[in-house]
Amino acid sequence: METSSTPPWEAQKKTSSRGFLRKLLFWGLGLGALGLVLAGLRPKPIPVETATVTRGALTVHVVEEGKTRIRNRYIVASPVAGSMKRISLKPGDIVKAGETLLTVLEPALSPLLDARSQAQAEARVQGANAARQRAEQSLAMTRTAAKFAQANWQRVQKTAEAGSISVSDRDMIEREAEMRDREVRAGEFALKIADHELAQAQAALQSLTQPVGKSDLVEVRAPVSGRVLKVQQESAMTIAAGTPLLEIGDLADLEIEAEILSRDAVGIREGAEVLIEQWGGEEVLKARVRRVEPAAFTKVSALGVEEQRVIVLCDLEKTPATVVLGDRFRVEVRIAVWHESDVLLVAGGALFREGGEWLTYLYNNGKARKAQVQIGRSDGKLSQVLAGLQPGDEVLMHPPDTVKDGIEVARRVVE
Repeated sequence: METSSTPPWEAQKKTSSRGFLRKLLFWGLGLGALGLVLAGLRPKPIPVETATVTRGALTVHVVEEGKTRIRNRYIVASPVAGSMKRISLKPGDIVKAGETLLTVLEPALSPLLDARSQAQAEARVQGANAARQRAEQSLAMTRTAAKFAQANWQRVQKTAEAGSISVSDRDMIEREAEMRDREVRAGEFALKIADHELAQAQAALQSLTQPVGKSDLVEVRAPVSGRVLKVQQESAMTIAAGTPLLEIGDLADLEIEAEILSRDAVGIREGAEVLIEQWGGEEVLKARVRRVEPAAFTKVSALGVEEQRVIVLCDLEKTPATVVLGDRFRVEVRIAVWHESDVLLVAGGALFREGGEWLTYLYNNGKARKAQVQIGRSDGKLSQVLAGLQPGDEVLMHPPDTVKDGIEVARRVVE
């Protein structure tokens, strides 16, 4: 029989030491699991995006759809009754004043002449002659005004180099000179139209006082230079005097027409800056408000709501990109109604309303702090801060519903 050489008291000591290690390991695992559970139950900081409150310029625009249109358009009408030959011109063809032959008319037999018809024809001739004289005097007045505006602009250019005039005054005088030049062009256009109407009235009087035969043809030529916009009577047919034949206009003389809500139109001033977007090109075109018409009209929206709208006319600045625009092209206009060069700005995505108050969340040492703010003007992206924030404050952008006052947040890294 073998006997152990280890004393009994040593074996008992070794067994108790192993039991203690097992207990220590068991308690360590339990405490570790408890720590993991507590760490998992602890709320994590909510990731958010932040933006900084800064100072800068803010411009408020009225955005609306508009369309281009030719400033001066002319409808050529038949001067006499008779048989018209087919018009070969198509929309887009170029015509020259007094040179391009539009069509040929074979006058009908003259009706019986009476005193009343002759008096009416003579009155139309006198009226056309008076209209021509008025157009001639108006053209002389616009030329005088344009001459003065150009001389004033030349003086301003010399003084502007010395810095004795503000930039806004310089731009205003330059715009005045350009508008006067446009008025001269419009006056010349009106004088040509008056000449053509006088010729029509004289031809009508001649057809009454001097009977013509079918061999006496009337050539209808273009009264002004430009392009054919629309052919209203193309086929050969018998027409009455005054029947519209075609429409002519100059595509180089375009303006912008926009129908603005009356509540927005009250803030628009003549000379205000206009940006033309969504016209088909990448470049943003520029224009200036020339006129805000005084009378509004009722228009039914796509949702069936009656709206009061006002027509606003804008002068389009000529650039190489504008040559591709035509008549009645759709554009989007952004008309400046308010501008300030130094205001406190906050991103619109950081603001929300509770009741009638504007609020935002400030990022304060890893926690969200609710703050009440007072808002002024807004352009849809940035808003003017009147009170409640300071330059350099960080605000939370589009905070989720889980964000509350005092909760922990963490900046989200935007890659």
